[in-house]
Amino acid sequence: MPSLYDIISDLRREHQTPSAARTLDLVVSELGTTQDNLKAALARLDGRPVPAGGEEVLEELASRAHAAGVDDEEIPLAPDEIRASKEKLDASQLGIGVLLGGTALLSMALTAAAIVFGLNQVLHWF
Repeated sequence: MPSLYDIISDLRREHQTPSAARTLDLVVSELGTTQDNLKAALARLDGRPVPAGGEEVLEELASRAHAAGVDDEEIPLAPDEIRASKEKLDASQLGIGVLLGGTALLSMALTAAAIVFGLNQVLHWF
């Protein structure tokens, strides 16, 4: 049974035009964002412009993938992949966060003090 990428590779060999190559490149880039789910990738491409002649390539890709049963695969991330995608905080990132938070608090405190001072001056002017 061919994989989705085998089908795309076959289509690249059969349709050796620049527009077909650009269309398949668009599909591959969308597959990266949809975790290799062709139906979701084609749905995302539905409203976007496709190079001339690319619609036929997309239809052929969809029909071949459906016939092979690889068009609607749901591939969840493994727990190891989820853990590996999260970065650990190091001391420099923590220090930057503390400095940014402290600066924000200091500016809010100075703004509040300026408002209180200004209102005090206005109210005691009379």
